[in-house]
Amino acid sequence: MKQNYIQRFLFKDLNIRGQVIQLHEAWQAMIKDRHYPPAITKLLGELTAFSVIMATGMKHTGKITLQIQGSGSITLLVVEVTHDLNIRGVAKTNETVSHQASLDELLGDGQILVTLENTQTNHHFQSYVERIGETIIDAFENFLSQSEQLPSKLWLAATDEALGGVLIQKMPDTDERDSDGWNRIYHVSHTVTDEELTLLEPEALLHRLFHEEKVALFKAQTIQYDCPQDKQRVDAMLLSLGEEEVRKILKEQGEIVIHNDICNFHVRYGEAEVNALFEKAL
Repeated sequence: MKQNYIQRFLFKDLNIRGQVIQLHEAWQAMIKDRHYPPAITKLLGELTAFSVIMATGMKHTGKITLQIQGSGSITLLVVEVTHDLNIRGVAKTNETVSHQASLDELLGDGQILVTLENTQTNHHFQSYVERIGETIIDAFENFLSQSEQLPSKLWLAATDEALGGVLIQKMPDTDERDSDGWNRIYHVSHTVTDEELTLLEPEALLHRLFHEEKVALFKAQTIQYDCPQDKQRVDAMLLSLGEEEVRKILKEQGEIVIHNDICNFHVRYGEAEVNALFEKAL
């Protein structure tokens, strides 16, 4: 069975750390029935993998949200990851997307906003990932290098079936351990293919890349897709509008249909459902 997890690793003799991530069923559930073109699948997958990597560093309960509101072919990309690695996300477009579209064509002037929510203190922290380089991976590498003060390199891949990635980070005393260590690990990592990132089990992938190095692999953290069809929240929204307003909308439209974009489900209310909703509220 294919796994859905992220795992930390460490080059013992070099003091270079990293993470390897791979999602199968959780990723497939997130994009089920979305029918995204390959360019959007790739971008949403990269955003999801990066969000999970960031979430592994959370020291409190809460969630990380990465959001891009663009003026290009993609109008919205949102990924949410909780501290215990439950994921959900969505992409929206306003036109047909070319497989060869550049990042600027996809996003226009869209900025990458990171929101860190601490549910213990009810505080939110926001920052932007600077759009630097030709790919979104370039931007993510720069953000990690700046925010964590550690040189960081990232390889990500996503298809309809899976997403995968490898992150390596250079610790402060790496060069003292081995002056060529970082350069060696980077060049070996750079040989990884998209197929290997998405198809090889993480342990096998690390062995393929780094079998000549001493690598410590730590306990895997499971990632799950969690986007329940919460009809109670939709009921509460309609109740907040009031019976008069809801019946007015029902009369005008014949049926009330509420679509949850991020979880991709519909809730339909005809006359019988509206009657039951407000009778229950009495």
